[in-house]
Amino acid sequence: MPLVRTVLTAGAAAGAVAVALAAPAHAQEHDRCGAGLAVPGAEKQVAACLDDLTTAGTVASGHTVPADWAGLHAAGTRNPAGVPGIQLDGYFPDGSTFNANNGWNHDAQFVIRLPERWNGGLVVAGTPGNRRQYANDVTISDWALGKGYAYAATDKGNSGLEFSKDGRRPGDAVAEWNDRLTQLTRAAKKTVAKRYGHAPRRTYAAGISNGGYLVRWQLENRPDLYDGGIDAEGTLWRAGGPNLFTYLPAVLRAYPSYAATGDPAAHKALLKAGLAPGSEFLWPFHDQVYWELTQRIYREEFDPAYTGEEAGYDYAARPKAVHRAVARVSLTGRIRKPLITLQGTYDSLLPISTDSDAYAKLVRARGKAPYRYYRLEAANHVDGLYDTYPDRLRPLLPCMRTAFTALESWTRNGTAPPESGTLPRPASGDLVNTCSLTD
Repeated sequence: MPLVRTVLTAGAAAGAVAVALAAPAHAQEHDRCGAGLAVPGAEKQVAACLDDLTTAGTVASGHTVPADWAGLHAAGTRNPAGVPGIQLDGYFPDGSTFNANNGWNHDAQFVIRLPERWNGGLVVAGTPGNRRQYANDVTISDWALGKGYAYAATDKGNSGLEFSKDGRRPGDAVAEWNDRLTQLTRAAKKTVAKRYGHAPRRTYAAGISNGGYLVRWQLENRPDLYDGGIDAEGTLWRAGGPNLFTYLPAVLRAYPSYAATGDPAAHKALLKAGLAPGSEFLWPFHDQVYWELTQRIYREEFDPAYTGEEAGYDYAARPKAVHRAVARVSLTGRIRKPLITLQGTYDSLLPISTDSDAYAKLVRARGKAPYRYYRLEAANHVDGLYDTYPDRLRPLLPCMRTAFTALESWTRNGTAPPESGTLPRPASGDLVNTCSLTD
């Protein structure tokens, strides 16, 4: 997994700078493939008939960007292939130009994939970190297409390390993420209905990290659009905390001393900030790649007036306007459709104690809700790290897929998934491709 810092964001893995994708090679087939499939609200779209909508085919045909999904999955991940159908690439009206995919230099880009053999369902996703619309192609799209689902994904309306420059006031860029997923879901449902003759019977939201945050927000605020969702290590925003700003500065202050001398007091401070005992072997990587960068780019989004060192940032003492900006995108825990949350106990970017543990408490405080929460022992934030530490980690993705199957049964016939709990790391077996939601 490369350590290039230029595309690192909260919830994304290290990877190469996203390469502009040339206009799809099959664009000239628009009249034959996808004719009449105008995506509602789209300013531009290009349709292509593909022999294979999965990455086994789209890498060669130029209908994905591997840099978008670099590092997000373990090398041994098995995915289906050979799913023919129609791919629609395009964008909605937007004034920002961070996304260079397709050579468009235009944000609010989307991809919609419509398999020939459709199972009647739709899976919609937003991207992890600040990646672009193809970021979930290996982790979500391939697998969903293999099951017969139509699939749609958005770049969230802005991407890259300077996403905070989008919008007119603090918080606008992140608020746009939610709006763009809502926009795409509505448009994709209508596009699916036109393609197959009826609306999807089931629509699911799925996402990882910032994409998981989007799932939570949608099921809290737009539950009418979905039948359920899968939230993998979603980012937690709360105006009063916890959020990135309530623990990352403490990590930045304590880690240099711990790294230099093993200072017990610094180690204690890191654990108090939320990092898990046993995850120490992951800390050098996160110090090099994630912590300071993540703190800075999100602080620039919500508090651009701050001029001090990131390690000295004191969120509690910042002006009320900063807290109001975070409040605009905060979560409440009031989910109104079935939701399954998963997170690794060794997550060293979004510590589980300050993230999904806290979100689960919010959900439960609202009363009885259709919710399950699985804590995955020894999973971390980025599955690509499993290849470096196969004897210490476990990938999260196979459990996300098992959870999706459980969500299908839950929403179709009322069969509830196994009770929430902590899932021990298996001592043997294919950890990359199998997972059980029971002990």
